[in-house]
Amino acid sequence: MATINFYLDKSDKKGLAPIHLRINCSGTQIKLATGQKIDPELFDKKRQRVKGITIEATETNHYLNFLNERADELLHHSNKKTFSQDEIKDILNQHIDGYRENHTVNIVKEQISLYGKPFTFIDLFAGAGGFSEGFLQAEVNNKFFDFIAASDINENCELTHIVRYNHQLGLNAEFLKQDITEPDFLDNLLQKIGNKKIDVVCGGPPCQSFSLAGKRKKFDKKDDLFSHYLEVIKILQPKYFVMENVKGILTKENGKIKDLIIQEINSIVDNKEIPVLVSFIRKMKSDKNSFLLESIIKRVEIEKLRDAEIEIGREEFIRFVDNRFKQLTPKIADYKTSKTDSRINTIRHGFNILARTKEWEKLKRDIIKEKDFCNIDSDAFVETFTTFLTHIGSESVIEQIEFAFKGLKVPSNYIKDCSDIITALKIYTNSFDETLDILLNLCSEKEKSELNKILDSIRLYKIEKPLVANASNYGVPQNRERVLFIGCRKDQKFISEIPPTVKENEKVTIFEALYDLDFIGNNQEAHHYELVNISKQYNGTAEKMKSLLKKRTIDGKENSKTGKSFAEWSRGGRLIERYQPKTKPFYVRNFEGLQKGEKYFDILNNHKTSNQNDDVIKRLEIILKNGDYKKAQCEIDDCGLTSNKRNYNVLKPDEQSSTIMTIPDDYVHYNSPRALTVREMARLQSFDDSFVFQGKRSTGGNNRKTEVPQYTLVGNAVPPLLARAIATEILKNIK
Repeated sequence: MATINFYLDKSDKKGLAPIHLRINCSGTQIKLATGQKIDPELFDKKRQRVKGITIEATETNHYLNFLNERADELLHHSNKKTFSQDEIKDILNQHIDGYRENHTVNIVKEQISLYGKPFTFIDLFAGAGGFSEGFLQAEVNNKFFDFIAASDINENCELTHIVRYNHQLGLNAEFLKQDITEPDFLDNLLQKIGNKKIDVVCGGPPCQSFSLAGKRKKFDKKDDLFSHYLEVIKILQPKYFVMENVKGILTKENGKIKDLIIQEINSIVDNKEIPVLVSFIRKMKSDKNSFLLESIIKRVEIEKLRDAEIEIGREEFIRFVDNRFKQLTPKIADYKTSKTDSRINTIRHGFNILARTKEWEKLKRDIIKEKDFCNIDSDAFVETFTTFLTHIGSESVIEQIEFAFKGLKVPSNYIKDCSDIITALKIYTNSFDETLDILLNLCSEKEKSELNKILDSIRLYKIEKPLVANASNYGVPQNRERVLFIGCRKDQKFISEIPPTVKENEKVTIFEALYDLDFIGNNQEAHHYELVNISKQYNGTAEKMKSLLKKRTIDGKENSKTGKSFAEWSRGGRLIERYQPKTKPFYVRNFEGLQKGEKYFDILNNHKTSNQNDDVIKRLEIILKNGDYKKAQCEIDDCGLTSNKRNYNVLKPDEQSSTIMTIPDDYVHYNSPRALTVREMARLQSFDDSFVFQGKRSTGGNNRKTEVPQYTLVGNAVPPLLARAIATEILKNIK
């Protein structure tokens, strides 16, 4: 049994003594310099730790504890039982170097343009940072991206961002931890961005209600996030924006959601062109329905308003229509009816509700948050909440107003006036595109031709249809299909596809991605790489397995001369030279640990297996032997190992994985009866090994609503190599 302790060497001229690590084992002694110096009076020889509770003492003691843990793990808990002195020194010195490097750099550095042309981007709904990673990997003809800011609602997303981009890469990219639906989100985002012009906005609103795999809930708080995303686009007006989502969004409600998104993108207008449109409509007013045309003008002019002005503009619109109704009331109802009739009151009070849309939307947002927090779903409460939330929506209020009009006995010569009021209210809730459809119906053929020319210049973004991208076509060892809505500003080149970087027969396999990590078993954690001997591990099939290993370019193309294996790319990193890490990767448990300097500088991070009981391991062995969960069901039942779990995905080493989700137990490793580690799932997503996922490893139950642990960070991320392909295509076209 080896002993591990710390001691002080001789003091230097300043009176500070170096702290050394000493290992004694079977008469052999190994000494290592920790890189720390201390006043000998502050060292407790009995405890072998620094005295006091200062920040410096706490951080140094954490570092010594960390080295003690890693030395103990290496000598007493490693799969490998025999080490040379040089091997022990090499492994422990890598941990020590990580600490030294972190304490000799300026953590935050300005992103100075060292070469080429930088374009700016921000990452919304950033999660772990898959988009950010891919954009920082991209470079075309000395053009590259500067990372300005990211946003998400979860603390662990923020922690992972700060450690990766501010500490490890030394960038000054900001992070905004706030719900995008909150009223002051845009103000706070603009404050983070400062006076910088944003060229590209990327993000994937987590629309769970659109997901094929998730629950479809009405009034889920995530339902309408894409419209808030587009509000950011309207303000920033970037050259390009990318919105990523699950494939199910294409077929949701028979394609209506997809059409709505395209319509909303087409409704983003160039404010400079609005006066031209308004002038055109004013010319039409002389011989057309002036009330409806004035309503359209007011609706169009709302497009150029911002923040608080929008609410004023909306209220003025409703008051304009309300005044029209007040003028009409004496003509369609006598005095007594106008004061007591419930239908007249419904119309009148409906206008009051619509005029206070902002207040009702805030109330609606708060109720949805509370509903979600209380887990109201599939119960006796859900219908009541849904009914109320539906009734306070503008569309429902207008429906009630329309129903009330129909119930009135309106003289025939005023029916059209009533109908125009309803149309005007629908204009209020319409998208810009829907409003233009109404305008087109009021135009003559000659006017339509003139209007269409104006509309060509007023639409700020060009988009024809969403793209479907499979991550495996871009060097990712995973069949993950995602839908991309790419908006191209009218002064930029149109992007209609993201060309694949690999052919069908050269896609990266699971074995290529994971083979060098296959040295741990059940309930184990590794903090450094170990050599994997394929010949010994696979015996009769070793040659077949070795044949799966290919030399490739960064994006997956086979290149036997100068390429690297996928594992080598993962271990060495894919970032362009400008963004090479300034410190060694490290892990912290939480923000408090980051503030106290309680950092874990490991050579390999996030590589820990779950502690699965004997029954689970036996079940997984049967599934692995059969190669499929369904095929294994009978044998599992016969062995008394039946599980309520619906499915296990058995990884096939010579194929790509299915879509990586957030629960590791859904997958069975291709060579061992166990679930995947966070690092293995990250490899299947194409994250570099230097990207460390922070915070808790996993969570369960209701905690999944508020916590985003490592597995969730990985599973929800955009694969960086897919993001890199998108960023590369943008750099090829951006002006």
